[in-house]
Amino acid sequence: MAAIPITGGEDAAPRSILAGAAEQLGVPLDAAALDRLLSYLALMQRWNRVYNLTALREPSEMLSHHLLDCLAVLPALARHAKGRPLRILDVGSGGGLPGVVLAVAQPDWSVTCIDAVAKKSGFVRQVAGELALPNLRSVHGRVEALPAEGRFDVIVSRAFASLADFTELSRTQLAPGGVWLAMKGRAPDEEAAALPGNVSVFHVEPLRVPGLHEQRCLVWLRPHGTR
Repeated sequence: MAAIPITGGEDAAPRSILAGAAEQLGVPLDAAALDRLLSYLALMQRWNRVYNLTALREPSEMLSHHLLDCLAVLPALARHAKGRPLRILDVGSGGGLPGVVLAVAQPDWSVTCIDAVAKKSGFVRQVAGELALPNLRSVHGRVEALPAEGRFDVIVSRAFASLADFTELSRTQLAPGGVWLAMKGRAPDEEAAALPGNVSVFHVEPLRVPGLHEQRCLVWLRPHGTR
């Protein structure tokens, strides 16, 4: 699927690119939210020199492949929320993707990021403090080791694991009526076919990411038998 072109071209300032992408996606971002996302980008660049948060090194690639990629998820999540505040768990969050972007764009949502790598969860904790995001929480550990709380409305992952492993490892964290949301490139038909009988895919949603000429989709899942 073709990407949505970004007004201003590749040489446009990051703020203009970010604001233009948000407008095209229909994601309302005020000046404070734009400032926070750009500060997050700067922090990611700074920490990446030492802690290897991402394989990407160019700021323009971090902007398009990380920030805009995660920003594109927001319209779908907002439709799912139907105006209610969501409790979101970002599994295998790494440097906070998509969790940090969701927390910035939707301050009424509660976002928890979990990662098994201490330096990455520490980075997200630093981001929450420096960006003044009281709705963002960082946890160091494995999701399968968490107490079985069953309190999250949406459990999201981005390049974390197969659909089967993702749903199995995080199942005890899903609230009644909750859903899983997997961010993928191409539609993962083989992964979907390998799901256990107690989990079903109920929607595969193509995504168009501004300025990104790569395939993206969202895979929505739920426990079998729920609506």
